[in-house]
Amino acid sequence: MFLCAMNNETNQILLAVTLDEHKVPAQIHWKADDGPNAGTLQEVKAFLLSLYDGNGGDTLKIDLWTKEMQIHEMDRMIYFTLKGLSETYLKATNNKELATDIRRFGDYFAEKTQLNKSV
Repeated sequence: MFLCAMNNETNQILLAVTLDEHKVPAQIHWKADDGPNAGTLQEVKAFLLSLYDGNGGDTLKIDLWTKEMQIHEMDRMIYFTLKGLSETYLKATNNKELATDIRRFGDYFAEKTQLNKSV
């Protein structure tokens, strides 16, 4: 569970992972206090979580997906993640050139995985 404090208000983000007998994710659910589906537990097939450790100067990450996640679904997830990273990077740094390069790599990824035919 993650707690986000904004303006002395605490919001929670919950990630719940059900493991099978081999400790492989069988189900993943999440919910958040804010957003369009606030407070509603939703099932997902995967999540990517990156946290920046300012003290260590490194990124901590958890990447999990269920057994049912198909390769074409992972391709779509990675494509949209790259697209989102380019937008986040632009907002955070205003570095249009590098944000464009990230987006272009996303487009290249879509082409190589043949997503450009379905996205």
